[in-house]
Amino acid sequence: MSDPEVLVEEIDKLGAELTRAKAAIAERIIGQEEVVDLALAALLSGGHALLMGLPGLGKTLLVDTLSTVMGLSAARVQFTPDLMPADILGSEVLETAEDGARSFRFVKGPVFCQLLMADEINRASPRTQSALLQAMQEQEVTIAGAAHALPQPFHVLATQNPIEQEGTYPLPEAQLDRFLLKIDVEYPDRTTERDILLATTGVSEGTSPTVFSPEALIAAQQLVRRMPVGEAVVENILDLVRACRPDAPEAPQSVRDHVAWGPGPRAAQALMLTARARALLDGRLAPSAEDVAALARPVLSHRMALSFAARAEGIVLTDVIDEVTRMATRTEAAA
Repeated sequence: MSDPEVLVEEIDKLGAELTRAKAAIAERIIGQEEVVDLALAALLSGGHALLMGLPGLGKTLLVDTLSTVMGLSAARVQFTPDLMPADILGSEVLETAEDGARSFRFVKGPVFCQLLMADEINRASPRTQSALLQAMQEQEVTIAGAAHALPQPFHVLATQNPIEQEGTYPLPEAQLDRFLLKIDVEYPDRTTERDILLATTGVSEGTSPTVFSPEALIAAQQLVRRMPVGEAVVENILDLVRACRPDAPEAPQSVRDHVAWGPGPRAAQALMLTARARALLDGRLAPSAEDVAALARPVLSHRMALSFAARAEGIVLTDVIDEVTRMATRTEAAA
């Protein structure tokens, strides 16, 4: 059997497993198909995700369900202004043996898990946020000069509350860029909210089965990177990302007028990986321009910013992204 045939067989098999995983998640997460797909795309791409939504929309339940279905060890940290780096990473404690000898022992913090929920991450001080940055980027932490590798795979799903910004510390651009996707969690519609009401106020709530394992998820991440991407899709990604930079020749006038700074190469990498993952979740063998367009907002909205004048005029960043996406899609269709 040739390599392409083997790849197709592996993709089909993984697609069936992902269908089972999505069905298991849907037993507890009702009516949030797009949010679930984006969260799974982040995991399949080996990245981290930032969940934006008001309290009570199921963000914590989503992370708990994902950890169960994907077979990952999970930990949750409630970020507060007094949280210290050692509260997340761990610390060395001085121990005295029976013979009186003293030595330091490293006590691991909650970051030593496979799926970390950083709840209200913007409430922690910049010092604590920067401590998490190394873990997210390098998959290890350094304590007292010694590096400690984190379990594999390692993912962070952080939450932010878009209201009650008093007393918060906005995430620096460098840390925002480490999040593969920003996922907006919206209010459910009336029918979905009715289903949630009936499903969660009975005698007991359902539990989710374990479908994946850490080893299976790592294998899936490697398969995503082996998925073929057509040259037209690669060019579409480049057109989209470069058109969002105000100083780039490809930038339209709306970007030049309203955007202060645009996405870097990491955004193009994120689009390439998540487009593959989205195609896989949809049962397709390769991504398309539609995948790139659908992921434009989650990938780009936290990697660019409006100018002060644009904000004063009431310009909305997602509207700018949508306009550039439409232009890039039309250019691709014309080509």
